[in-house]
Amino acid sequence: MTNIPETGRTPRVQTRLVVIQILVLSLLGTLGGRLWYLQIREGAEYQKEASGNHVQQVVAPAVRGEILDARGVPLADNETRLVVSASRTDLLKQKDDGKAVLAKLADVLGMKPEEVSQKVRLCDAKTPQPCWNGSPYQPIPITDEATPKQALQIRERAEDFPGITAEPEAVRRYAGPGKSNSAQVLGYLSPVTDDEIQKAKDTDSPYLRSDMVGRSGLERQYDKVLRGKAGVTRYEVDNLGRVIGKAKSDAAESGSNLVTSIDSRVQRVAEYELDKAMKKARQQFDKITGENYKADSGAVVVMEAKTGRIVAMASAPNYDPNVWVGGISGKDYKALTGKDSDYPLLNRAIQGQAAPGSTFKVVSTAAAVQAGYEWDGGYPCTSSYSVGGQVFKNFEGESFGPISLGRALEVSCDTVFYGLADREWKKDGGINPKKGQPKDWFFKTAHQFGLGKETGVDLPNEVTGRVPDRQWKLNYWKANKDAWCKSGKKDGSYVEKIAYENCLEGNKMREGDEINYSIGQGDTLVTPIQEAVIYGAVANGGTMYHPTIGKAVISADGKTVTPIKPRKSGKLPVSQATLKGMNDAFAGVITRGTAAWKFGGWPQDKIALHAKTGTAEVYGKQTTGWLATYTKDYSVIMTIAQAGTGSGSSGEAVRNIYSALYGVQGDGSIDKKKALLPEPQKGLPKVRTDGTIAAPKVTGDPAKDVEASQQDNPTNDDTQQPATSPSPSTGNSNTRRRPRRRGSRRMLT
Repeated sequence: MTNIPETGRTPRVQTRLVVIQILVLSLLGTLGGRLWYLQIREGAEYQKEASGNHVQQVVAPAVRGEILDARGVPLADNETRLVVSASRTDLLKQKDDGKAVLAKLADVLGMKPEEVSQKVRLCDAKTPQPCWNGSPYQPIPITDEATPKQALQIRERAEDFPGITAEPEAVRRYAGPGKSNSAQVLGYLSPVTDDEIQKAKDTDSPYLRSDMVGRSGLERQYDKVLRGKAGVTRYEVDNLGRVIGKAKSDAAESGSNLVTSIDSRVQRVAEYELDKAMKKARQQFDKITGENYKADSGAVVVMEAKTGRIVAMASAPNYDPNVWVGGISGKDYKALTGKDSDYPLLNRAIQGQAAPGSTFKVVSTAAAVQAGYEWDGGYPCTSSYSVGGQVFKNFEGESFGPISLGRALEVSCDTVFYGLADREWKKDGGINPKKGQPKDWFFKTAHQFGLGKETGVDLPNEVTGRVPDRQWKLNYWKANKDAWCKSGKKDGSYVEKIAYENCLEGNKMREGDEINYSIGQGDTLVTPIQEAVIYGAVANGGTMYHPTIGKAVISADGKTVTPIKPRKSGKLPVSQATLKGMNDAFAGVITRGTAAWKFGGWPQDKIALHAKTGTAEVYGKQTTGWLATYTKDYSVIMTIAQAGTGSGSSGEAVRNIYSALYGVQGDGSIDKKKALLPEPQKGLPKVRTDGTIAAPKVTGDPAKDVEASQQDNPTNDDTQQPATSPSPSTGNSNTRRRPRRRGSRRMLT
């Protein structure tokens, strides 16, 4: 007898078979469910994707719209060049990652092999320029200056240059009409990055890998309208890559053209005069520092007073924006961004901020009137003003006796404003005001004038400047208290003493803080564009505008014109009577005040010119000069860092800009035929039936023409009036001034 079942299976074997059957059935069920999901539920979607695997796209870049001046003259347009490009995808298929190919290419192009290699490497945090910051799948331009002979060599020997193409392409050109530059205003382009493509994927303006995008200036601000839409042709291909049909085609749409309010002729004059003024300043001796002025940077803004439209905007140092076209070289990139470059990429008209000096007195005067002081009151313009043992002096101890607020503006009497600010500080409760007590008219008025915030100009990355009011002081103290308390010493060096004082009471409005502030010193910062808005508002009766450069967008076919209208930003907090008083005072600055020595012989009876000069102290540097001016049509602001007085450094240059606008000759006569823009440009350029925009031919150099017309001007010389007077004694903590190397507080302005 045997105990084996008839089936021949033991219970253990039978259990195992059951488990195996369950596993097999489970796997079959899972497989069936997955097949159902892929073929039925998601079948259509996968079929669509599979179809896409057999479609190849060919992208035709859109022609970028032009940037034009107010008369239709191109500031930025396009030209056809032979562009040699490299495909990283094809190069990486080579055994040596394409090194041999790039070396041969460098030999053909007359470039160094390392220079070519750097062009195709990808940018990251550790890779310096030059490098490629666009999509790694997009052809990378090596040069856009290939000769026909070089292009022919590459194309005829295609087997020696896998992944290399040489094709004619439309590339950006910054035309520089009439030798104008406009680099910081126009900006530049560079390839779109993968991150930007992803971020814009679901927007109404997505990017393609072939797109070039604006990185600064107008190119960035108006990128969407200038860029247009690239054309895409989709071809059906088989698994061998052979074209078997055309799936879909979207034609390229050219970008729209941007008409600006810039006049390229005035732009050239502004740039030339700024550069010439800086060069002249460097030839002048600074008695404070014992060396010539450095005059290392500056800016000038010419703005229509009644609209806020920008006619010219120059920033120095300058650079050629064409260096970005086709990819920037390492040498050029270092020249633009290195420590010794003075950072020419900055647009100092909207990004340069400095203490405004006496040009700020327009705010302090309005504040005094708002606080209840009479315009024609007799305010003592003494030779000095003493607070707590510290003496603040006027230039060379000047004393004019009791004068009105208007006369104080005209002669730029600091001691009048010291006294007014000091009285208000005491009215507000001094260093320890009660809650709700301070009215802070001097600070409130600055905010009402639009300071401490962006003007809203249609350019990217504008800075706000600074109004150092109580809230700012508190925030600044909180951010720096630990460092001040750590480094400060009661009986240490001057800097250590200041840190000690700031540690104890840097959050409080001290007497010296408000006194300094009243004449545009201390922690106050403004930009040239902010001053252009303020003085333009004084010129037009009190209306502030958001500055604008864009004037209209015109479609590529010329059928659609979209105007960009001026936008008001507010009203000055002053009455018409006060404005009249200011106008009279600022006219007096030209005829008998601090700018008179630079504007002698100006036809004031025919073209009424108004001005306020300013010279601001900067710790550790030479003084910054400001000259704020206006007529009924324009406001012109010029500032030069480390250049001495406002009138001395900028007076001649600003006068020449007005001479160019109105046709004023050196002897004071007016030649209307030579006037570039005696009144603001009102209309738009003519659009032809084919969509092109008519523009006058640009010949000659308007800056040289103006220079020649001023040969008979007796005020054009190479000298500056003295910049300082004797040094005052030091004072207590409540009247602490910002540290200076030597010289007195008061500067000739």
